[in-house]
Amino acid sequence: MAEQLWDAVIVGAGPAGLTAAVMLGRSRRRVLVIDAGSGRNRFAAHMHGVLGHDGLPPSELRRLGRAEAEGYGVVFHDGTVREVTNVPAGVRVTADDGSVHRARALVIATGLRDDLPAIGGLAERWGKTVLHCPYCHGWEVRSQHLGVLATSPLALHQVELVRQLSDQVTFFSAGAGDLSPDDEKRLAARGIRIEPAPVTEIHGPAPAISQVALADGRTTSVDAIFTAGTLHPLDEFVAGLDLDRVDTPVGSFLSVDRTGQTSHERIWAAGNVVDPGANVAMSLGAGAITGGVVNARLAKEDTDTALATPARVS
Repeated sequence: MAEQLWDAVIVGAGPAGLTAAVMLGRSRRRVLVIDAGSGRNRFAAHMHGVLGHDGLPPSELRRLGRAEAEGYGVVFHDGTVREVTNVPAGVRVTADDGSVHRARALVIATGLRDDLPAIGGLAERWGKTVLHCPYCHGWEVRSQHLGVLATSPLALHQVELVRQLSDQVTFFSAGAGDLSPDDEKRLAARGIRIEPAPVTEIHGPAPAISQVALADGRTTSVDAIFTAGTLHPLDEFVAGLDLDRVDTPVGSFLSVDRTGQTSHERIWAAGNVVDPGANVAMSLGAGAITGGVVNARLAKEDTDTALATPARVS
């Protein structure tokens, strides 16, 4: 296939990628967005904490954002990226269908994947009665009997947030390791019940939860469960470029500055792919910053090129 030329290629059409696309499109840049249509929040029926859009389905935000970007001339390609390689003054992006695109700048906005614990009944309730973010989903399950399924010691922070939503909270603590006496005192002070037996299965007519089965044969009842999966940033297609990474308590992520620029002079990243704690509103902001900075960098390069080009003699 013939190689197509773009000012910027954006991989991922979630909040960050679409916002960057709009910023660049409005700046009259030639922009391609490559997206697989599998956003992280596709399991949720509604999104919250996004001013003016509270309760809007995530799919509707994506639809509206895509239409806005297309109105500024942004082109969309359905699919995934296989590989990114270096070329002079840019990068070459190869899609899964074999199409090849050359770009002066690349924005990675592919988000991440939540790999849930291998507990029966958990995955099919994800985004409905099995939740991860108290700010995103907590109001909808307030005052119910809530469980917090620990997958690491970080769950001790999560359970304190969940306790604000209900006075009936059970902490399934096995995944957090041995609790210290101070940990137990903090939980007891808030009336949080500690259940140390490992969880083996979730029962009930999905997405409802009727019982949580425990390894010792007992069961307990909750209405909803908060937990956290293992986070897997979707950035494998740039593995060959050996970009700088940073190790965090929740995994290894591309290292970026405040504008989203990676250690590569022509590659930026924004949203959950580099900031796993970013909600929709934060990802929108990150995309706006990155889109603006990419355009500014290209504008400077355009001027540098013009200065280096001999003037035509008429």
